[in-house]
Amino acid sequence: MVLNVWSVRMFAFAIAALVAAVAGAAQFTPLSDRTRAILEGHWESCREADGLYAERVYDNTLPGIGPFELHLGPYHEFALFRGIQDEHRAHESRANLLRPYNVEVTASRAVHAWQVAGLRLQVAMGGGSRSDCESWYVNLSRVDSPSQ
Repeated sequence: MVLNVWSVRMFAFAIAALVAAVAGAAQFTPLSDRTRAILEGHWESCREADGLYAERVYDNTLPGIGPFELHLGPYHEFALFRGIQDEHRAHESRANLLRPYNVEVTASRAVHAWQVAGLRLQVAMGGGSRSDCESWYVNLSRVDSPSQ
C-alpha cells in the first residue's frame, strides 16, 4: 500500500481529532510548526447553546499579500476577505473571495481547495467528536510555497 502525503496528513488529522475529543481541546488545534503553512490544524465547529454553530476568525498580514481575514465556520462555511475589520462580514457577500463559500458535504465527506489572492486554502472534513460537531482539517499556505 502506497501512502501519499494527503493520506498521511488525513491520518494525522484523525489522530489529532481523537486527541481533541478526549482532551476537550479548544476549537482549533494547530498541527504545524508553520515552516511551510501559514495556518494548519484541526477546526471543529460545534452547535452551541443557542443552536448555532461556532465560527472562528483568523487574521494576519503577510508581505506581498497584505491584511486578510479567514473565517472558519459556522458549520461548513469558509470565507476569505481582504483587510481586517471588527464587524462580522456576511460570507455570501461579494467581498468573500471563496467560491463556493459553503462546502458541499456528501455522505459525511467533503474536501475542497481554493487558490485566490496569493493563498491556497485546503479543507477536508473528518469525523466529529460529537454528533453536534463538524471537524475539519485546514491548511492555509502561500501559492508559491512547496506543494502540500
